[in-house]
Amino acid sequence: MTPPRIGVVGSANVDLVARCEVLPAPGETVMASSLTRLPGGKGANQAAALAALGAEVAFVGCLGTDESGDWLLAGLAARGVDVDRVVRHETATGTALIAVDGSGENLIVVAPGANDALTPDALDLAGLDLVLCQLEVPVAVVEAVVARAPATVLNRAPARALPPETLAGCRAIVANEHEARSLALAELAHVVVTHGAEGATRLERGVEVARAEPPRVTPVDTVGAGDVFCAAYALALAQGRDLDEALRFAVAAGALATLAPGAQGSLPTREEVEACLAAS
Repeated sequence: MTPPRIGVVGSANVDLVARCEVLPAPGETVMASSLTRLPGGKGANQAAALAALGAEVAFVGCLGTDESGDWLLAGLAARGVDVDRVVRHETATGTALIAVDGSGENLIVVAPGANDALTPDALDLAGLDLVLCQLEVPVAVVEAVVARAPATVLNRAPARALPPETLAGCRAIVANEHEARSLALAELAHVVVTHGAEGATRLERGVEVARAEPPRVTPVDTVGAGDVFCAAYALALAQGRDLDEALRFAVAAGALATLAPGAQGSLPTREEVEACLAAS
């Protein structure tokens, strides 16, 4: 059987990560112990995670023509991601400013840059069986993906308004607790809500039908864990796995993603996730 070909339409950013003992409160300044440049952006993170899980994946996004764009593109290609559908724009490549505290919790501000220059006309979805997308690109792009792709998994992050028909057209929607609060859950057939260290639940028309708890891990950095969860869940759906099994697979993958710094620092393989599930 030919493996499913998954597309990721979304953002690619340079992550500037400052590590500190505690996150700053509003108006407060704290001192960081280090500053690191890492590859990030929800779309790029999810594409890299899919590649690590063994998927055949193509990234569709917009990068600047600057050095940062070259660096991100080369990094994705080195991970085995097809980057032939990426477009370049004179706007600076997107950048995320991230603070991570001693317990692994984070605070993020994103300057989208070239991500905002992606247009529906630039989308190349040919030959894709399923598309995973997020909301760090223009809403019009997401609307076009849902209208054109054979199946779409939407990660509703960050939470932005979408037409009801776009939400209803998704194969599945993944949101954290905050992002799910503004969804009309009773009108949606397939929503997965993530709860951080408490795992995730699957809802049908607003009713919880499944719950999965993560394996016990000691997190180093939670940045990007949600992106790995989304990638794993999308892969499981594309493979036709049982929905409860898909939820357990994604929760385990998300937990393993917290074991190293950076959004793409700890990307588990399918074998590692399966071993984790077997052990728990």
